[in-house]
Amino acid sequence: QVQLVESGGGLVQPGGSLRLSCAASGSIFNIRAMGWYRQAPGKQRELVATITQVGITNYADSVKGRFTISRDNAENTVYLQMNSLKPEDTAVYYCSLTRAIMGTSYTYWGQGTQVTVSS
Repeated sequence: QVQLVESGGGLVQPGGSLRLSCAASGSIFNIRAMGWYRQAPGKQRELVATITQVGITNYADSVKGRFTISRDNAENTVYLQMNSLKPEDTAVYYCSLTRAIMGTSYTYWGQGTQVTVSS
């Protein structure tokens, strides 16, 4: 099994910054990518950013230039630095880990951390 533990969420004013962390443990082999998704009330879960084991990143258009994803492979941890936060960034942020087993991809999720952007 895979365990993902997120931290770093909270309340921040518009224009502020937060840094999310996600530590992976358990059967964390053959990792293809880790990432962050978010879900606002009444909306579907959406991609925020992903990063592959070799550091290739992908961002949602809405966060490009403001958010930066990074990872520490030795610590099996992924980070999301969020700058210039907007009220529309308010959501529960979920960490994800995708790994391959016998050619099939499996995705695991953290429990989520709340990010609220409000004055």
